[in-house]
Parts: sequence; structure tokens; C-alpha cells
Amino acid sequence: MGPVSGKKKRRKAKQDAFVSTPEEEEDPNDWWDKFSKRISTGTLSMSKVSDKFQSIFKISRRTFGYICSLVNEDLLANSSLGRNSKILSVYDQVAVALIRLGSGDSLTRIGDSLGLSQSTIGQITWRFVESMEVSGLKHLKWPSTEQEMTQIKTKFKRIKGFPNCCGAIDSTHIMIRLPKAETSNEIWLDSKKNHSIVLQAIVDPDMRIRDISIGWPGSMNESTILQHSGFFNLCQRGERLNGESIELSNGSQVREYIVGDVGFPLLPWLITPYHGRELSETDFEFNKHHLATMMVAQRALVRLKERWRIVQGVMHKSDQTNKLARMVFVCCILHNILIDLKDEVQDKIPSSHYHDSGYQKEFCNSVDQNGSILRDKLSLYLFGRLSP
Repeated sequence: MGPVSGKKKRRKAKQDAFVSTPEEEEDPNDWWDKFSKRISTGTLSMSKVSDKFQSIFKISRRTFGYICSLVNEDLLANSSLGRNSKILSVYDQVAVALIRLGSGDSLTRIGDSLGLSQSTIGQITWRFVESMEVSGLKHLKWPSTEQEMTQIKTKFKRIKGFPNCCGAIDSTHIMIRLPKAETSNEIWLDSKKNHSIVLQAIVDPDMRIRDISIGWPGSMNESTILQHSGFFNLCQRGERLNGESIELSNGSQVREYIVGDVGFPLLPWLITPYHGRELSETDFEFNKHHLATMMVAQRALVRLKERWRIVQGVMHKSDQTNKLARMVFVCCILHNILIDLKDEVQDKIPSSHYHDSGYQKEFCNSVDQNGSILRDKLSLYLFGRLSP
């Protein structure tokens, strides 16, 4: 993660109306019946669909239960939220955290809808985030076996023919609300004069996020963020994207690589599209294949922002930048859990076409000669002039 800053803001806790008891033996269905009654007078009761659970949480009950199992031990140890608060069950705490991350609503709005104080909503969400950073980390990792990487390469090749491709990289802005009058906040101003941080993600063909760099100021471009990332350093040292090369018909080798858009440098392990005023027909066709392959990263970031709306909306002052990056990280873990568990509920969520509407890509003119050679090899391969 990149460096972030922010001031901690405390709110005085009030008596909470939302109470429960620890549910080591509680049946999930019984819990849901009780939870539904508690929110029956709140804003969340507006849904008229048949399955209120799915309409509120946007996940299946099976996935909800799995997430609860990941954080159960940590949240049971912290079930009491202050001297003036009642004990909340693990189900209650996970429900509150998922509503906060999923809706992106303010602490005030969520507190009013659930009968909880703002401080309690904040505490629950943060404890959930701290627990998921550790217990859910296994769902956000670079492929660790040759078999897993082979499956990824095979799926990428099926999209538009790119051989030995291991991922697609893209970036998106996450809005934050900071006082514009403070000159120290200018570093967070992006090209649209919004305060934001940047999430940069490498995605597999199933839209699973495999590596992220999060927390960098909106004023930084894609190329600079990449070069400050751990992934970049690993690749430069030959410790990542260092698997077997494939041999083409002319005896040349194609190493492992990822694909990225024009905002990234062309590197021996990062293939960007051709750009310029006059492209040959082959270059133009290559770019079409490249864009189709890149779309998995764009779609993944769209789905992340649509599903976990705290990433999509403007973050409120109470969520300072030092915590925001970690909250986004956990949203990426949750995004992957839905994919890993094949949760079909997420497929019913309508998606927009782009995750960073209004932002123009900055062209990166950095070209590594070995990257240029590899791109030309791939172009020849894609259009039948070379074969494996």
C-alpha cells in the first residue's frame, strides 16, 4: 500500500437500540428473522423483493455464513462495544459491516436505519476490516502453483489469443472528501481536481483480483504508481512472471507477461497497445485483440465499485485516508470471495460500462526495447505469421 494520512475523529457513543446476544449456537435463519424485525422500521425495509436477505446484502446466505466463519473468533472476542453498549452477535456485526461497505452510506444514515450510534457503526466496520485483512488474505494472492497459472494462461488465450498472458492491469480513482483550503491536501487532487486515492489492480480472466497497490494520491499517474509497487520490484528482480517461456515456430521465446493500457510503460513483462498517429493494419488489429483482453480488468473494477459502493462513492470525513486504503483492500478480498464461492447473487447486480468515468488516460511514452520486441512477436503470432 502507498503512504496515506489522516486525522482520527472520535464521536461520543450513545445508547444503542440494536441489541443481540452471542450466537455460538444460534441458527442463521433464527438470526435473520430477528434481524429483519429490528430493521423493519428503518430505511432498509423499503425493498419489496421476495428475498430481503439478498436484496440487502447482495450475497447469498451461504456466502454470508462463510464470511462470518472467517471473522468469528475475532468478533466474538470484541462483541461488547463500549460501556454504554449492549452485546452484539457475530452475525449482527458482520451484517452491519457488510451494509456499511456495500451501501457506502454515511454513518448517520446507516445508524438511523439500524438503530445504532455512529460510533458503533464505525467500530464494528473497523473491527471487521482488521479481522478480514488477516483471515481473508488467502483469497487475494498471486497464483502459487504452476497448475493454477497454466489455467489462467489458458483462459486468457481463449479470450483473444494472447499466449502466456498472466494478468491484466488497470487503475481507478476513489473519491475522498478533504478540505480544499488546506494546502497539505493538494497532493490528493487528481486531474479532474477531485481529492482521490488510486487503486491499481492486476486481474485474472475470471475477474479475480490477484495483486493490488492502494493508497497512492490521485495526483500520481499509472506509470508512477506501478513503479512504486511491490509487484514492479518483484518483476524487475525476476521473482515474478518468471515461469516457463513458450517457443514460437521461428525459435523465438515468449516469456510470461501481463497486459496494460497506454498509461503504463511498455516493459519486457508488461505489454501495452501500439499508439501513434498512423498505425498499420496489423498494429490496429493487435490493439483490438489487446483491448478485448484488457476488458477483464475494466469489468472487475466496475463490479468492485458497483458491489462495494463505499469504493464508488465519496468517502466521508470520518473515514480518513489512513483507514480508507485498508477498507478498499478488504472490499477487494470480499470481491474475490464472491468469485471463489461462485456466488450467483452478484451476477444480478447491474453494472455500468466504465469504472472511472470522465477520466482521460495519460499516455506513457516509456518504451523498453525488449518489451517492444515481445509485442512485435505477439503481433506476428496473433495474425498467423508465427505459431507455437
